[in-house]
Order: sequence, then C-alpha cells, then structure tokens
Amino acid sequence: MNSGSWDTVIVGGAVIGSSVAYWLSENPDYDGTVLVVEPDPTYQRASTTLSEASIRHQFSNPINIALSQFATEFLADFHTHVEVDDEAPDLGFRDTGYLFLATESGMEAMRENHETQVACGAEVALLNPAELTARFPYLFVDDLAGGSLGLRHEGSLDAYSLMRGFQGRARRNGVEYATDRVVDLALNDAGNRVAGVELASGRMVDCGWVVNCAGPRARWIAEMAGLELPVEPRIRSVFSFDCRESLGGSLLPLTIDPCGLHVRTDPPHYLTGIPPDPDLEVDPDDFRVRHDEWEEQVWPALVHRIPAFERIGVTHTWAGHYAYNTLDQNAVVGPAGPVPNFLFANGFSGHGLQQSPGVGRAISELITYGEYQTLDLRELGYDRILRAEPFVERSVI
Repeated sequence: MNSGSWDTVIVGGAVIGSSVAYWLSENPDYDGTVLVVEPDPTYQRASTTLSEASIRHQFSNPINIALSQFATEFLADFHTHVEVDDEAPDLGFRDTGYLFLATESGMEAMRENHETQVACGAEVALLNPAELTARFPYLFVDDLAGGSLGLRHEGSLDAYSLMRGFQGRARRNGVEYATDRVVDLALNDAGNRVAGVELASGRMVDCGWVVNCAGPRARWIAEMAGLELPVEPRIRSVFSFDCRESLGGSLLPLTIDPCGLHVRTDPPHYLTGIPPDPDLEVDPDDFRVRHDEWEEQVWPALVHRIPAFERIGVTHTWAGHYAYNTLDQNAVVGPAGPVPNFLFANGFSGHGLQQSPGVGRAISELITYGEYQTLDLRELGYDRILRAEPFVERSVI
C-alpha cells in the first residue's frame, strides 16, 4: 500500500535524526518535506537518553575537534535556536572539563593530541604530576607522567533536552514524526537509488532521500540498500555512586584513567564506567548491566586513582549502546557511493551526542546544495569504508 511521498525520510528520531530534521526545516533553501520514522517515541532505550551526555574538544583529529567546537557555539545559544513560543528545554550544561591521564607510555600520543588541539583553538593544558596534585589533591599520581585538562567548553549536559529541543522546533517547522519501524528499502531497477521505504505498519513511502540515523541498528538499515557498514552495538554499563568522604581541591572533571575507566561528577552523585573486556558486539535489545564489571574492574580502578572512593555505594545503574565503528571508531557521514541518495550518519562510537549539531547541519547541506557548505566532512565519508582505510580517532572513551 502506497502511503504518500516524502522528499527526505530519516530513519531514527533520536538526537542525530532529529538534528538532521531540525537543520533541514530551518533552512529556507530547502523546500521539501521531511518524515522521521522512529519505533519508540519514549526513547527509553535510545543511545541518546542512555548516554552520559558530555562534550569535549580533546580529540586527535581536527575534524572531530571542529565538530565539537561548533556544538559548543550552537549550545551556547540553544534557547534562541530551538525556542517554540519562547520556550526551550534547559540543557543544564556543567563546564567541568575533561581530564585525560597518561603513564609514560601514553605521553607521546598525549603531546601530539595536545599540539593538534591547540592548533585548532581548543583551550587545553598539559599538566605534570605536581600540577595535577596541586589542582586535584585527591588523585593518586605516582604512576602518572601527566594529564591533559580541558579548561573551557567541556562538560556534561542533559541529552534528552538536547534531543527534545531539536524535535520541538522541527515539528513546529512542519516535520512529521511517524511511530513505525523501517523493515525494508525498495531500490530502483538499476539498484542505485532508494525509491521507497517499507514500514512495519504496511505503509510504503516513496522518497527522494533516505538518511540512516538508526544508531546501533544502522548496519541492518544499510543492508536493506545492499550496503556494508562496519557498525555494531557495543554495551556500556554506567554506575552511579555516592562517596562519604568529600573530595578537596577542584571539582572532579570527567576523568579518563589510562586503564580505560572514566568517572565524573553528577551532583550529588558520581558516574563511572569502563569498556568491557572483551568488548564484543551484543544484541541491540540487550540492556543488561554487567554488574561483575563493578567488583572486578571499576571499583578497584576507582580506589587506585582516587583513594577517597574506597568508601562508596552504588545508587543505581543502567546500560546503553555505542554504535561502534569497528574500522576506526569514527563517524560515517555522507552519501553511499553505490546508492547516492542513501546518506549515512552512523558509527559515532560514543561521541554522537556532541557531534549531532554539526553532523545534522552537514547532512542538510548535502541534501539541499549537493555539497558541504560549512564544515567539510569528506574525511568521514563512506569511501574509506569501501577502501577499508581507517581514519582513526585515538581519543575514544
């Protein structure tokens, strides 16, 4: 059953999909229609709402730094950008910074990253162990060679509010959201163009463009168009805890230990987690918290780095998914060469939230103008996937 025609169909309505919808609907040069297909209007299991919702400028690649810098600019005036009837969600941004710690073996890479970040205009500082102790006396630094601290524009925010801001303005601008699931894509006879989108409800929607914003399920959407995408769901467990002992010194930034552990303040609690070992693909419906990680990996690493965390108690836990690009842990953005009206916005590997404003804008430019107008994201393109040539991001948490 044919159920109408849309100029652009976006598969997935969380923060990436809704950013694309927002930017298309805000652009006066785009005069087409937009349909966002999202199976779960509550977003209870979306990677967006289950993330730890942070933003940083400390990446190893200039394009990732630039995407986060644009996000910082956009979020600074978020109310103006997304307000509807003079109301907009409160992001609750906390500018606490990121603190990457390194042993001697990691200092060369940290210095190289630092040089790149400074050259791109990021406000970061390299600290030696004595400087770390002066700022953060609660840290154990005897096994550290240094750290990299973000001085401004890094911290945490409310992910759900960011997503709802995009959605509210997009709906106001005429974007339609359908509670449905994409089950297949219909290609033209030549197999080089998506002609329609088949939905679980039985609807068949004709389309001019399809944008894959399906997060951890992106690979299966790509396969419907005959495309390979090295993106898979990886589980990340999050532990919220209280500490009886007050930490002295500066507020704890989002701190990344050399062992892979991260921890940050989430007043009045703390949030922490560590990549699983081994870090393997999981079922996209698997949201089981890996409680064994707490006793075996997380708590020992916390106590080692911050001895005051010896007397802590877990308050609650949850688990979400990374849409993990197994090739190089970088996003895949832009057209699929063999099927040019199929656009990727996938594989962010944990930093999609902070890249959503820039990537949404970029995809809208491709659809409207046929090329990037602001940030050139060709380095993140699908061609490298076809060539199996990694564009590696070293600073993945």
